[in-house]
Amino acid sequence: MAEPTLVQVFGTGTTQDATTITILKVNLPRLTPSATNTAESLLTGILLKAKDGLMRTTFDTNIDQSLYVEGGFAQFVFRGTNNDGYRVDQLTVSLARPDDASIIDPNNY
Repeated sequence: MAEPTLVQVFGTGTTQDATTITILKVNLPRLTPSATNTAESLLTGILLKAKDGLMRTTFDTNIDQSLYVEGGFAQFVFRGTNNDGYRVDQLTVSLARPDDASIIDPNNY
């Protein structure tokens, strides 16, 4: 099998050139596109989209796929001076490549 394509992972209309990548906000699950989306909301949408396109099941069967994203378990924590309750959701990004004992390098995936 082949490595997943930009469109398979990030949706129709995703493009790249030597200096930019364009991912359409409309392709990001549950994101309400606006001119003022926060960096955190955009990253969350990208991770949710990647979760749909880079599944563990395809990772297990496609040796050319090097990453998978999967959900974890929600937890509850208390934060701030008022100890307000927060739900903490997990998305785990796993990266696989032959071991050469080096650091994570995006060029290896």
